[in-house]
Amino acid sequence: MSPRASAEAVVRDYYDALRDGDPLAPYFRDDDSTVKFGISESLFGGREIAAALEEQTETTAGWSIESRHLVVEERDGFATVADEVAMAWTDAESGERHRFDSRWSGTLIERATTDAETPDWQFAGMHVSAAHEL
Repeated sequence: MSPRASAEAVVRDYYDALRDGDPLAPYFRDDDSTVKFGISESLFGGREIAAALEEQTETTAGWSIESRHLVVEERDGFATVADEVAMAWTDAESGERHRFDSRWSGTLIERATTDAETPDWQFAGMHVSAAHEL
């Protein structure tokens, strides 16, 4: 039996999956209470998140994710995460390049069982925002 991945390792795997264009839905709990707030979207429930992530993967390319200050703390089956991330991608249709200095925070829940397709930890909530000077 292989050792379970840490929450931090799963977050870093998520960043890699985003860069590589791999499926992202397995990183989120398939539950009505799961939420994901992006720079321009609010998604509620695992199904809505999975559909949006699938569309994102199909319509974007060339992702760059640069973690600048990843902080993860695990506690009794859940973990908190925060990071400052330089992120960029290309719109596959228009060819326009987007870039943001962003802030990420979230909560992950440890899975009781493992299978090869699902990470040991999954996001129950994720918030991504872009800082703007006032």
